[in-house]
Amino acid sequence: MIFKRVGDGRPYPALELGSRDWAALPPRPVRLDELITTKATLHLAALLDDDSSMMGDLFAHVVQWRGELYLEDGLHRALRAALQQRLVLHARVHVAGS
Repeated sequence: MIFKRVGDGRPYPALELGSRDWAALPPRPVRLDELITTKATLHLAALLDDDSSMMGDLFAHVVQWRGELYLEDGLHRALRAALQQRLVLHARVHVAGS
């Protein structure tokens, strides 16, 4: 099992975070098997693109909510890490209110 669970949607309230807000969060290692995805599908082009982060953040975005870690953005990065047999992903983690 790569992820803790494959979800389809966000169980937490809508976030009011912009690019600058995410960029202000320091990246930290997160275990792949602790993540719950918020998307059940992936565009294969995003996974195979050599420079998929050219216009975005280099780190995945994770929301910690009610003790769980949800992969908000960066599913392609997480799958790449798994395919490279890495157990962790460096991500920016936002702790949302309960």
